[in-house]
Parts: sequence; C-alpha cells; structure tokens
Amino acid sequence: HQTHLTKGESMNFTSQTVIVTGAGGNVGAAIARELALRGARLALVDMSEAPVAQLAAELGGEHQAFTGVDLRNEAAAMKATQDIEARFGRIDALANTVGTFRMARIDADAAEHWHALMDLNALSALLLTKAAAPKMAARNYGRMLHVAAGAGMRGGAEMSAYSASKAALMRIVESAAEEYRGRGVTANCIMPSTIDTPQNRAAMPGADTSSWIKPSAIAEAAALLLSREAGAITGASIPLSAP
Repeated sequence: HQTHLTKGESMNFTSQTVIVTGAGGNVGAAIARELALRGARLALVDMSEAPVAQLAAELGGEHQAFTGVDLRNEAAAMKATQDIEARFGRIDALANTVGTFRMARIDADAAEHWHALMDLNALSALLLTKAAAPKMAARNYGRMLHVAAGAGMRGGAEMSAYSASKAALMRIVESAAEEYRGRGVTANCIMPSTIDTPQNRAAMPGADTSSWIKPSAIAEAAALLLSREAGAITGASIPLSAP
C-alpha cells in the first residue's frame, strides 16, 4: 500500500516563519510560493520593492514584504531579522537566494568584479547567518539554506572571482553547520545547474535546455531542506539538476 501525501501533510510549515531573501528573483519567488502552499508565514526580503510587493499580494495571507534591505550591510541585516522577529514572534528558517553572476578573465577585469561578487555572494550570507542563527539557536530550532553553485567546487575559465565567491559561501555554510551543531540549527547549500528562466533563455538562445532546472524544482528541494524532516542534514552542498 502506498500513501500519497499532500502538501498539507508532508513537510508542513504551518505556524513557522521563514525568511526568503532575494524574494523578488525567480528562485526566491518560487521558494516563497512553495512554502506558502505548505503553510509557512513568509518574510519576503529584497532590495527592490515592486516585485516583492507584487509577490506578497499574489500570495495573500499574513506574509509581509521587507524591502530596501541591503544584506551586505551588517546593521541592515540585523535590523531586518529583528523586525521580522518582532512582526512574527519567531524565526524558524532562512532561505537565502541573494547572489549575482559575472564572468571575467584574470588578465582582464576579474579583480574589478572581486568585491562586488564577494560582498553579494558571500558577505551577505555571513551577515544573515550572524543575524538569524542566534535567534534560532535560542529556541533550539532552525533551518538555514543558501544558494551556491557548482563553480564553488572548482574554478573554470573566466570564473575566478565568481568561483571564489561561491566557494567562500560554501565554507561559511560548512562552518555555520559546525558552530551550531547540537543546537537544533542546520545549515546547507544547494548547487543548481543552469536555471530555466526567461533571462537565461534570452541570454543563451539556441542552447540545449534539457539539463536546465526549473525554479519550481529548486523550490521543492529547498522545502525539503528547510523542513523539520531534514534535521539530519547539515553542512551539505547538494547539486540540483534536471533528471
């Protein structure tokens, strides 16, 4: 006999507060939609106002947008988590999708992109962890998930600064997993293959998209890692691609 679980029964987030950063982007919005279906109360964080306000209106319920938040700034990250905790009374999970991608040759402008990539891809994750993890540990429960990339495992041509920034993110997450081990808080990364978005299709016309992964599939994997059921998974960097 096989039991078919609905989203209301499996990985239920009812009464849980989840922070989704970069909520205005393709992956952030997909994760927000998936978690909303599973009953989560969402704090939708982004620098931009319009796409997040639109998402909050689409989702309805008690979700709330927190816009104009520059997560590369420690004071801003701290204030955002404090405001979220004050609004919802708790923080159960963090899904961080903030990041950027730039290709550059070492003998050209890789060094010029270094700080921008490091700040957005790695420093923001460090500051979010500093702000959110202690609040989770105080309640002996929390889930943190960050979006890394396969490039963080190995550098490639024109990828030196980007790969270094994603590697830095992954080491931060691994360290967080160790520092909060035994305190009920997990920290993990996902490493999606090329994401099937309108922007990527426009940038790579004619590309073979068969291995590209849809944001909705990333969101389903994120829901698993953010769930109570995933308590035994921490310090992992998990590759995601189309089957």
